[in-house]
Amino acid sequence: MSAHAPFAVRSTPAAPAAASRLDVAGDLLALLRDTTTEPRPDTQLEALTLAVAADLPVLLWGEPGIGKTAALTQLAASLDLPLTTVIASVHEPSDFSGLPVIGDDPAEQGVPMAPPDWAVRLVRAGRGLLFLDELSTAPPAVQAALLRLVLERRIGALQLPPGVRIVAAANPRSSAADGWELSPPLANRFVHLQWTHDHDVVVRGLGGTWPRATLPRLDPSMLPQAVDFARRAVCGLLAARPGLVHRLPSGETRRGGAWPSPRSWEMTLSLIAFATAAGSSRDVLSLLVRGTVGDGPGLELLASLDRMDLPDPEVLLADPAGAVLPERGDLRQAVLDGVVEAVRKRPDEARWDAAWALLVRALETGAPDLVVVPASTLASLRREEWDVPAAIERLAGAVSLSRRADHAAARAATAPKGRR
Repeated sequence: MSAHAPFAVRSTPAAPAAASRLDVAGDLLALLRDTTTEPRPDTQLEALTLAVAADLPVLLWGEPGIGKTAALTQLAASLDLPLTTVIASVHEPSDFSGLPVIGDDPAEQGVPMAPPDWAVRLVRAGRGLLFLDELSTAPPAVQAALLRLVLERRIGALQLPPGVRIVAAANPRSSAADGWELSPPLANRFVHLQWTHDHDVVVRGLGGTWPRATLPRLDPSMLPQAVDFARRAVCGLLAARPGLVHRLPSGETRRGGAWPSPRSWEMTLSLIAFATAAGSSRDVLSLLVRGTVGDGPGLELLASLDRMDLPDPEVLLADPAGAVLPERGDLRQAVLDGVVEAVRKRPDEARWDAAWALLVRALETGAPDLVVVPASTLASLRREEWDVPAAIERLAGAVSLSRRADHAAARAATAPKGRR
């Protein structure tokens, strides 16, 4: 027995040594996790925070490892909101609809649906960020149970407080483990944001500095105008395009994304109002609008927003010398077409002359080809008793040159290959 004593004596100090090594490893891990944040323009992060501020459920789509979870963790920390993460795919439907609890007299009192512990903690806190992760791996029965949670904020008999925001994350079905397409009713309750990585952000973040997520600053003086602008934008488009009010996509994959419905148009209206009051960029608004009603309807809405900002043709005709025309070619073309249409609806020699003055101004400050069609249409509106204004001579060269170029292009397109 004594022969083994030296080994027993030497083994006792081993435990403190191992603990010390783990402590050093812990110190190194703490240094690796010690990162800072900085204000940095980030379009997708700003879109996320704007939707969160608007109290709309957001769904982040992205490949595994792209940083969706990290972004939500950083967002919760920046907004000082407790983060509650729920992996949707590992829960049963009853975890979201509530578990039945039989009381003393079910016939008299009914059977209440008890909420899960994480929902109770959110209610007690009164605020928080509920993160529904791996949504695309949740089976259809679980997705159905999530409908009431996402739309009404109810879990069993429990109502989540207004201070709770809901954000979800999903992988495309092709890269999700046992993935499912999202059901159309659930998909239509979310603002869908495609989450991608920015090379510069990743490199700087790995160096210890990540972009900071902050809620948008809303201008209190802009709130009534923002709501009016949003309502005019959405209602104006849907009045002209009634087929866009509700359009359920035919493909299963597209049904699991953003598509137009009265519900998603209402969300779009809210997002336009928030973006307007916050002074958000066009890129941010584009992500939000297309992520709510889909690419096609979203792009139509964005184009109509451009037209809403165009100057009134009557104002331009009243003072052609002081007119300020848009820089963008497509918007300038729309303005000139609007001016000619205004003259056509109410023809008058003075208005006709003013329109020619505007076309000359457009020729002097922009691309000559933009005046060709409006000039040709305006010329066709002339009445016999109207004098030809001198301004037409300044446009004749541009119109003639453009037409010769069109004829040359047409001849080149129809000529045999050997003669081109």
